[in-house]
Amino acid sequence: MKLAIGCDKNAVDLKEKIINFLQEEKNITVEDVGVSDSEDDTYYPEVAKRVVDKIRNNDDIEQGILICGTGIGMALTANKFAGIYAAKCHDIYSAERAKKSNDTNVLTMGAQVINYKLAIKLVDIWVESEFSGGRSAPKVELIREYEAAEQAG
Repeated sequence: MKLAIGCDKNAVDLKEKIINFLQEEKNITVEDVGVSDSEDDTYYPEVAKRVVDKIRNNDDIEQGILICGTGIGMALTANKFAGIYAAKCHDIYSAERAKKSNDTNVLTMGAQVINYKLAIKLVDIWVESEFSGGRSAPKVELIREYEAAEQAG
């Protein structure tokens, strides 16, 4: 598995810890799209778009993680792009259901909302979970139908 990760200046430390966890503990290849400095004033929408572009344009990268102060801005931005299904998760149940019930391909979190230990648990659960289909499949399909209709104009 390979995923893209990005953050704004509020989450550089947490992003680095997550990258280390993914590479060392989960043996997952991570492409870091920034930012790498807590003084970097790049706006979170720019970073979200970088991760989105990696998912949409790279056959090897199918998932992404975005971290800002709250996780809200990253989720809002990522979800503006077709084919991207981002969920802001700050609890274990939501992280699991984001993938199992909603088939998300982007996890967003807030570095100013959760601590490092919880963030690692959320990432671990999210990357290990798979879409289960079942009762959720028609709901996810309906979301995709709405998306296609919106794109068609």
